[in-house]
Amino acid sequence: MSEGYHIKYKNIAILIAALVLLYFVVHSLMKPKSPSFPAPRVVVQHPQWKERVEYVTQTGTLVAYNSVDLVARIKGYLNAIEFTDGAFVKKGQQLFVIQPEPYMEQWKAAQAEVEIQKSLYTYSKSEYDRQQRMYKQNATSFNNVEKWMAKTNESAAGIAKAVADEQIAAINYSYTHVQAPFDGRIGRHLVDIGNLVGNGVATNLATIEQLNPIYAYFNLNELDLIKLRAAARERGFKPGDLNKVPAYVRLQNESTFQHEGRLDFVNTGLNASTGTLEFRALFNNENYVLLPGLFVEVRIPVTLPQKKLTLPDTAILYDQIGPYVLTVDAHHFVQLRRIELGTVDQGIRTIKLGLTDKDKVIVSGLQFATPHNKVELI
Repeated sequence: MSEGYHIKYKNIAILIAALVLLYFVVHSLMKPKSPSFPAPRVVVQHPQWKERVEYVTQTGTLVAYNSVDLVARIKGYLNAIEFTDGAFVKKGQQLFVIQPEPYMEQWKAAQAEVEIQKSLYTYSKSEYDRQQRMYKQNATSFNNVEKWMAKTNESAAGIAKAVADEQIAAINYSYTHVQAPFDGRIGRHLVDIGNLVGNGVATNLATIEQLNPIYAYFNLNELDLIKLRAAARERGFKPGDLNKVPAYVRLQNESTFQHEGRLDFVNTGLNASTGTLEFRALFNNENYVLLPGLFVEVRIPVTLPQKKLTLPDTAILYDQIGPYVLTVDAHHFVQLRRIELGTVDQGIRTIKLGLTDKDKVIVSGLQFATPHNKVELI
């Protein structure tokens, strides 16, 4: 019986040991393991050679080619306004009428005075001729001859004065009808019908602006000015060839520089306070897309088309040191590469220094790429 007792307890001990072993096996299987994350996936691109032109770019302001304040140059009541506020008008189109009747009568009176003076001259000249004939016949005195010669000269001067007065009256009458000096757009009228205008001052009636062509004014800093002058010398431009230099503008809502013009004016010297030089370019504006007062981006080419390395501008990153890109080496590790940038056009950036066409530049997945970490290429 003692032997059976020992066998029983031996089996219990084996069972307990098996249960303990099972516990540790199950516990080890249930123990959490450290997670293993896959390498970030990115898209790379080789810098591409493309025909590119380098530009200097600045912000400019559009200004009307001509801008004139229409004023009342004579005194009178405003009789009529013959345009719609804000409309486009043609050269010579009548815009305002200022009480023409008094000035028409003055003109008629001046014309009548001319006829009177002509009649007096005719009579004086005839009498002077008669006195000369009589003097030759000893029928009159030399004093009478001189008297009628003076009256004849006086009458001739009277005609000249009357003609001048008649021309002044005609000019004053023309001022009663205010016309557009050129094709353009007129603003709102500043004086209503029935008001007295030109009473001692030149009353401003409205403003008209010529919008085609149109100017763009902008300033270049000293560095951009040096680049532009070097480009002009390279192309053989002389000071008189200013209007051969192309200029391009785009509005704030436009993605391309679709408006082409020519440089028109360069100021005489740099502004000492800003270190910039004022430029002006002239642009065709037949569709009136460009309006005075709008801010535009102006660019001027400073090189001829050349083969340049390019990248999507979205691949360029920036920090306090400057621009850089992330590249992938042969072992798929990310490297930081400092670069020197050129101009950007339609989202494509010119790369001056720092890359070759063999480099693999990350263009997508930049948010997951970290220098010196490994990535997976898509």
